[in-house]
Amino acid sequence: MSYRVTSFEPTPNPNAIKCLVEPSPGPIPRSYFNATQAAGDDLALALFAIEGVTNVLIHTAFITVCKGPDARWPAIKKHVARVLSEAPLA
Repeated sequence: MSYRVTSFEPTPNPNAIKCLVEPSPGPIPRSYFNATQAAGDDLALALFAIEGVTNVLIHTAFITVCKGPDARWPAIKKHVARVLSEAPLA
């Protein structure tokens, strides 16, 4: 079993997008500003492996992904959905 993105929602920050997922991504919120900080969190590391991803927030009900100013949302959203669909549940 893996995660499924039910929707992507904009945030006030144009370089951040909220991903509503099922099931819940975990009981403990966690936030990372780079892959080094995410060491040991396989889900966060998989999201950082997406070109253009700069920050990851994994909350109890959603995941927020931030991108660099030159990255494009269509490609990132496609890769986020794929990564989450392949990620084992924590």
